[in-house]
Amino acid sequence: MNADSASSTDALVRIRGLRTRLGAKVIFDGVDLDIPRGRITAIMGPSGTGKTTLLRHMTGQLVPDAGEIVVDGQNLAQLDRNGLFDLRERIGYLFQNSALLTDFSVFENVAFPLRQHARLPEELIRNIVLLKLQAVGLRGAADLMPAELSGGMARRVALARAIVRDPMLLIYDEPFVGLDPIALNQVLKLIRVLNATLGLTSIVVAHELSAVSRVADQIYLIAAGKIAAHGQPQELVRGETDWTRQFFGGEADGPVPFHYPARDYAADLGFTKGRA
Repeated sequence: MNADSASSTDALVRIRGLRTRLGAKVIFDGVDLDIPRGRITAIMGPSGTGKTTLLRHMTGQLVPDAGEIVVDGQNLAQLDRNGLFDLRERIGYLFQNSALLTDFSVFENVAFPLRQHARLPEELIRNIVLLKLQAVGLRGAADLMPAELSGGMARRVALARAIVRDPMLLIYDEPFVGLDPIALNQVLKLIRVLNATLGLTSIVVAHELSAVSRVADQIYLIAAGKIAAHGQPQELVRGETDWTRQFFGGEADGPVPFHYPARDYAADLGFTKGRA
């Protein structure tokens, strides 16, 4: 299965020939991928492989050295500043650390995007916020402060804030980190239910294959600047490439070596030929 298996009309996000270099490091070297509308796509890969950089490209925060990025039919390279801002307002983002405003209550955290970007009467803001909190099971926690929330509750409040403006695309950046099994199952359920009931397209960046396999329709494995594998979760688990064996099998050594590149060990220790 490859990126061209989904037609451009079915893809909310379409990337072709993406090339990015940061300093001397090549991050992407000809990446093609499609994010199908209405589906949940997981982006996985070793640490430092460029997953967050890819998200920055999709939201127009970072301009690639080459390639084309099209979001909802709009070529990002052709959008002006206002066009990019309009596009970003249709994208919800769940940050890894939840990023709640510590001096605001749960209610005010969720209401914040509405107050910043929409001129709505207070009664309507209240109804929308309570509706989104109800969707994540936390309407009763509206008056709590972030310090009073568990990690799982904070993640769910952040999710309510991410969907408060009914985005077309919802991006989850490491949504499972630090969650206990109960909170993890709650977040997994919300990802599935919200995607279906709100008609969202979702991108999940994560490392936990067992969790990703329960929600994702497809997975892209990014490594060494390219798409190392792409397919449904059950297909990739059975993958026979070195990348899939190491990443999904949790092997310590492989294409991603245990040792970071270094000079000759003996030379670093000061040994020279002829010396013991």
